[in-house]
Amino acid sequence: MQSTILITGGAGFIGSNLCEHFIGKNYKVVCLDNFATGHRHNIQHLFENPNFTLVEGDIRNIDDCRKAVGGADYVLHQAALGSVPRSINDPVTSNDVNVSGFLNMLVASRDANVKRFVFAASSSTYGDSESLPKVEHVIGKPLSPYAITKYVNELYADIFSKTYGLETIGLRYFNVFGRKQDPKGAYAAVIPKFVMQFMNYESPVINGDGNYSRDFTYIDNVIQMNELAMTTQNPEAVNTVYNTAFGDRTTLNDLVGYLREFLAEHDPAIANVEVVYGPNRAGDIPHSLASIDKAKNLMGYNPQYSMREGLKQAVNWYWNNLK
Repeated sequence: MQSTILITGGAGFIGSNLCEHFIGKNYKVVCLDNFATGHRHNIQHLFENPNFTLVEGDIRNIDDCRKAVGGADYVLHQAALGSVPRSINDPVTSNDVNVSGFLNMLVASRDANVKRFVFAASSSTYGDSESLPKVEHVIGKPLSPYAITKYVNELYADIFSKTYGLETIGLRYFNVFGRKQDPKGAYAAVIPKFVMQFMNYESPVINGDGNYSRDFTYIDNVIQMNELAMTTQNPEAVNTVYNTAFGDRTTLNDLVGYLREFLAEHDPAIANVEVVYGPNRAGDIPHSLASIDKAKNLMGYNPQYSMREGLKQAVNWYWNNLK
């Protein structure tokens, strides 16, 4: 019997990679997206596949949620408005999408009797906690409206597990990057943005002195975590949250060095592009590093791509698709 997965935000960066992966594994996949930040071209090649269905709708509309989740066995909830700066500029819309939309999806999933609700949580939940590596049960106070919304998601999921018996698993994503991540727009993530700037011989601007560090996580590790979260049969593994990362950290200066190295293999002139340093960004934490022991122990997580390995793959994808 074929299982059906609803992937919300399925036209976005992570969502479209999940759609592609699970179609390849012969699941039926329903994609719910309003194309606010996702792109039709990310999923265009799936339209002819009889196992793929697109539902154009908005998670802020409970009827859209109910329509999309009908008949689904599992929900992989990726739909959200990302970006700390966006949430600082417009906290109301971030809250509407990330909190009210999330609650709509929980209610619709509960009423449709889905087997499990796996959702994109965020490393921003660690807030002002200075302990490294980050372990799931030790968090600080949020440093942005975005971080608040993602923490509220975890609280709601926990209540729905305890009150209604809906199985939930939250995945705290750490700086995910890879193919299909959008380099354009005011809130583009740092890696695709820097790649495009280097390819155009423009100087990337690093916020601060470049010594801030992140646990950059390649998309294929994130796909593995979603699949494990959806399929695990370990009763101790559900109704909790996991760091979703590689478990290593890279400074922004090192990141820029790697990008220059990999891009210069395609175009040697890129090695000479200078980097510019600007002020630190509001709401940014200095360092981020995940402990992935919990996911390894409870779900057998075994990330296949280091930051450097993933970055090389991502650079090649951008060069071949966007140059």
